[in-house]
Amino acid sequence: MAADTALRVLLVGEIDAGLRLGLDRVNERRLVDLRETSAAGVEEAVDVWAPDILLVALGVAEEGGPDLLRHWRHLLPDADAVVVRRGETDVRTAEWLRAGAFAVVGRPVEPDELAEELERAAERVRLRVENRQLRRQLDAPRRFPAIVGQSKKMLELYELVGAVAGSDANILVLGDNGTGKELIANAIHAHSARAEGPFIKINCAALPKELIEAELFGYRRGAFTGAFTDKAGLLAMAEGGSLLLDEIGEMPSYLQAKLLRVLQEREFRPIGSDRSVRVDFRLICATNVDVEAALREGRLREDLYFRINTITVRVPALRERLEDLAPLCQHFLALYNARHGRSLRGLNPAAYHRLMQHRWPGNIRELENVIERGVLVARGQDLLPEDLPESVVASSGGGPISPDLLPATATLAEIERMAILQALQRTSWNKQEAAQQLGLYRPTLYSKMKKHGITSPPRARRRLAVDVPSESPA
Repeated sequence: MAADTALRVLLVGEIDAGLRLGLDRVNERRLVDLRETSAAGVEEAVDVWAPDILLVALGVAEEGGPDLLRHWRHLLPDADAVVVRRGETDVRTAEWLRAGAFAVVGRPVEPDELAEELERAAERVRLRVENRQLRRQLDAPRRFPAIVGQSKKMLELYELVGAVAGSDANILVLGDNGTGKELIANAIHAHSARAEGPFIKINCAALPKELIEAELFGYRRGAFTGAFTDKAGLLAMAEGGSLLLDEIGEMPSYLQAKLLRVLQEREFRPIGSDRSVRVDFRLICATNVDVEAALREGRLREDLYFRINTITVRVPALRERLEDLAPLCQHFLALYNARHGRSLRGLNPAAYHRLMQHRWPGNIRELENVIERGVLVARGQDLLPEDLPESVVASSGGGPISPDLLPATATLAEIERMAILQALQRTSWNKQEAAQQLGLYRPTLYSKMKKHGITSPPRARRRLAVDVPSESPA
């Protein structure tokens, strides 16, 4: 549950004046999405709606009530429960707490007490969600050690890859040149049930079109001039494993038709053979083309497209995940320091600022080349703006950076603070939009604002007070 979303409350039972006033108190500080149901309707409500809080109110039988709550908490492990009950005996309260209630409010209901308990429950839910996000941030690098990045978009990508890798479904990986599509394909294969099998790759754009068929299907001796021996094709070599067809949009149309037949029948004939070969592999395709345009222009067959994109994985461009720029720079610095026998410590803040301003049309591959060049030409212990290619310097403005914008002694932490402030100012202190521009989860933005001592101006604080009770992440 984020601070900019409504607090979802499922009221089980009947509402009375005290409950209504308590919910009104909460609504003064945050938006509440309230839905009502009976005890018999909870399971149906949960199937179509995931509440943050169960508010168990009047009308739910006292006898057996805790057992019902225990069942509902099993259905909603991430939600909290606040119970309103008749009487205030310690024994009955303890039964509700053991059944999974976060708080028990007696009747008659004191509106301020109910509002306080609902706010406390909402904070617990928020912390639970944030902790789950932080665990994903910590777990992702361990699961995918070859991929660098912990931005919001990359965490979402890791989650999708982890969810689909174990299946045998065909996967289409989309992304601009240099984004790391092959790394994603490697991760899918490595986390699949076929990880012990071969992973065969072919770049359809790197081979002459007349050779792709022979590479894929193989051939028999004498099938054509120069075929002096039998040759196994990549389809056969991928038996029991995975096959990556990179840049499938460059495959000739007639071969796309043959590939479609292989996917449908799971068999093929090598060139010059009169016998079919059974094959078992998992297909992963990748392309950087505009798929819709390729379909319109006939470069990609529609029937093949629907067969290969059972699951589509989109790899974000570097400009969409600039939060990952610093760890990527450190990764490539370490790599090329070791490869070229250098010992650069890091990037000068002014050089890092230039990189942040560049649009990165070549994505990760371009960044890697920029850092390798810097390692080779740098004369000091840090990579300086003059060690960057002219294309990067020109695209970021090229001129000297104002001392007011970036002091000569600025640290990376100060640059981060500046980037956050600029994003907040660009969005008129709309933290959701600023977080999206920075590639951050909103709770992470709040954490960084607190770290750097950034607070909203008075006007923004007054506006936020209508929807959000404080500056804490939610």
